[in-house]
Amino acid sequence: MNPKVSIIMGIYNCESTLEEAIESIINQTYENWELIICDDCSSDGTFEVAKKYKEKYPDKIKLIKNEKNMTLGPTLNRCMDYVEGKYIARQDGDDFSHKERLEKQVRILKENSDIAAVGTNMISFDENGEHGVHSLPEKVDIDYYLKRGVIFFHATLLIRTEVMKKLRGYTDKWYAVQAEDYELWSRFLKEGYKGLNLHENLYYVREDLNTYKRKNIKRRLRGLILRFNVNKTLNAPMRIYFYMIKDIIALFIPRSIFIKYYRRKMNSQA
Repeated sequence: MNPKVSIIMGIYNCESTLEEAIESIINQTYENWELIICDDCSSDGTFEVAKKYKEKYPDKIKLIKNEKNMTLGPTLNRCMDYVEGKYIARQDGDDFSHKERLEKQVRILKENSDIAAVGTNMISFDENGEHGVHSLPEKVDIDYYLKRGVIFFHATLLIRTEVMKKLRGYTDKWYAVQAEDYELWSRFLKEGYKGLNLHENLYYVREDLNTYKRKNIKRRLRGLILRFNVNKTLNAPMRIYFYMIKDIIALFIPRSIFIKYYRRKMNSQA
């Protein structure tokens, strides 16, 4: 029998997109999965949508709810308390997965015992259609991470449960809010784990202007502090610290300019 995959999904105010996200899991060609959903105190009808699916698929879906808003990292940690699978996958409530995503990712981990985690390409889309493909180097590389801050696209991740537990899940440090994946990758690399990215378009990420508007000055400042701590954790060479200069400059660039840049970037990917 194929090993079970536990998909962890933290949801917050995604009433209009959650059904599509859950359906993309239900329609996976890989059948041995469980979906663990934690609602982070949504103020719309998100929880009710999730509850409807929980009632329809009681043996496949687990649903919990935070008593107060905890942000994504701690919410995903709550999901992990209910994990029964050999592998843990991520999925966001406003995105969706290709029907063969889990099947192809599981195959990689089953056939490569030295690989701890695998990600995929992402197709960017919004209400106007698809805008392009996000891709990362196939092999996880610490130097690339220190320069670019990423080794996997978080929501595409499939990781061995034993590895995630050894890493103790996501941090609750204040400066890692909305960057919990970036901090997790630093510990993943520090422990010497190997990973790879499957160059297939198996995940669809919803990216619109509102997504970028959330990247305000407080978030950029937290990111700067986090990046400094990550560099220390991984004993980064001094040359890597120079990559922080652009982050410092970004603190003083008006938000309107960033939004114009983001619009132009999305249009260029169309």
